[in-house]
Amino acid sequence: MGSWDRNKNILLEMVRQPNNSFCADCEAPDPDWASYKLGIFVCMNCSGTHRDLPDVSRIKSIRLDNWEDDLVEFMRSHGNSAVKAHYEKFVPAFYYRPKQHDCVVLREQWVRAKYERREFTGEHMHLQKVYTSGHHEGMLWKKGKDNKQFMRRKFILSEREFTLVYYNKEDLSRGPKAVIPLRDLNAAFQPEKIGHHHGLQISYLKEDRTRNLFVYHDSAQEIVNWFNAIRGARFAYLKMVLSPTNDSQLLPLLTRSSLKEGYMEKTGPKDALELGAVFIGTEAHGYAVRECVPRSTLRNKWKCGIAVDTPDRQFVFMCEREQDQREWIEAFKQVIAQPMLPQHYAMEADMNRRKS
Repeated sequence: MGSWDRNKNILLEMVRQPNNSFCADCEAPDPDWASYKLGIFVCMNCSGTHRDLPDVSRIKSIRLDNWEDDLVEFMRSHGNSAVKAHYEKFVPAFYYRPKQHDCVVLREQWVRAKYERREFTGEHMHLQKVYTSGHHEGMLWKKGKDNKQFMRRKFILSEREFTLVYYNKEDLSRGPKAVIPLRDLNAAFQPEKIGHHHGLQISYLKEDRTRNLFVYHDSAQEIVNWFNAIRGARFAYLKMVLSPTNDSQLLPLLTRSSLKEGYMEKTGPKDALELGAVFIGTEAHGYAVRECVPRSTLRNKWKCGIAVDTPDRQFVFMCEREQDQREWIEAFKQVIAQPMLPQHYAMEADMNRRKS
């Protein structure tokens, strides 16, 4: 057997080991590429970012490229676990670690933060201050409500005040346009919806209705820093109000991406209270979802019904197509199947107080 085949077989055996069988950066299964300068196995998507960093990483295919003996030995002496332990040693608990289906800007900046800027090795801890200090401010491009044009606006995030504030004018003496409590704040990347690779959707409740701000920054690093600064501030807030037994319980609550997003028509009496948000708990606590045919749909353009049962009342929504109906029901079922944690009970009680 030639060295080519022998080394290929060694690499294939290595990548089947549990510690190496997922991408070192996004955890995608069955990585086919490796950085022979770092000693890690990565997926095709992450390998593209590594190629843009030739000073810190060099990429080869473990199946198609020729591997010299010394490179194979280097891979043997390193591997995903050892390298991650070094480059991810000081990742803050709240810092978002992207997965394979996350948007490009999150995955790319994660790779650059780890290997190019070395933010988490302990060598450049000052780089973390932008999202760990509890205060962040700067200019973001914000989409206008009426003309839909993006305008530069001043944003200030304060962990001490537990608020995110933005101003329509750079002159702060004229007061803020909005003061958003961290309690109701969410941030999620929505590049396609916003029309920019760095598009971030900031959502919050105002008078029990969901409001959205669509923003971006020209710098990929800066918009990801904003995202993690918001997560850090939310982490501090939730830790104070919920007092969890384990900080990991808070991580799913820091920011969340939509499981399903789209339009439905809401049916019901004209005097029905418009909550703007409906809490969804487990089946054991009286929550359920099913397909339904409302008694009267004459006033509805859409005819595919969904009934969402809560302990207090039933909500009926109408979808345009049967496919939308199926997707929404599946999304609701996924939420209902998740166990309720202590913070979920607190959230349910808070929403009940608001509507009472």
